[in-house]
Order: sequence, then C-alpha cells, then structure tokens
Amino acid sequence: MRRVDEAMRMVLSDAIATDLKDPRIGFVTVTAVKTSPDLRHARVYVSVLGSEDERAASIEGLRSAHGYLQRRLAGELTLKHTPTLTFEYDDSVDRGMRITELLDQVGDRDSQASQSDLEVAPDDPQGEDA
Repeated sequence: MRRVDEAMRMVLSDAIATDLKDPRIGFVTVTAVKTSPDLRHARVYVSVLGSEDERAASIEGLRSAHGYLQRRLAGELTLKHTPTLTFEYDDSVDRGMRITELLDQVGDRDSQASQSDLEVAPDDPQGEDA
C-alpha cells in the first residue's frame, strides 16, 4: 500500500503543478496519500501556502478538478480500481511550526534564567583585601 500511495502522490503532485490551470489553486504541495485497502477511496493530504481564504479556495479548486486527476491516475498507474479522491488540508506543517515556536520560547526563557544566574555573584567574603 505504501508504494501505491507514493506512486499516487507523485502523479498527483505532477498533475497539480503542471496541468491544472484553475486560478483558485495556489501553491499546493501533496504531502501524503492514504488509500483504503480496497483501493476505492484515497485521501489526498495537501499543504497550501497562503491565508485561510487562499487555502479554502485551493482545496475547492482541487475538489472541482478531482475527475481530471482521477483520469490522470488511471492513465498513468495500473490499478484494479481508480480510487475516488478526497482532498484534505494537512495541518502538520502548521503544528510543527507551532511546536518549534513554543520550544524557542522555552529556550529563550531558559537562556535568560541562566544569564540572570550568572550575573548574581555569590558572596565571597575572602575575595576582599582585609
């Protein structure tokens, strides 16, 4: 199944990047394809660069082009059934960026705490000349 999913991802990526002329479809990357065991349905996960409105428009453009994309799959891959495509937004990139942002905040706080610990010198009564 992984090989089928990867082959479908490659064909769909190429078709979306080179063949689709719908102005609603912006900068779209196919991140994954998950096919059902009977090959009748496939979820296509896409990442879209842009605002929420641009993402929604791109997903809608892909949904309207699903017939063309299914024909392209049927022409390039030899499968018993050509799956029905469902497009979904992949938010893993957004989640990854949010995690990185949170880790950076924690790292900044830790480095600030370390700096403040270094600036406070311990009392050293013997350090002074008597």
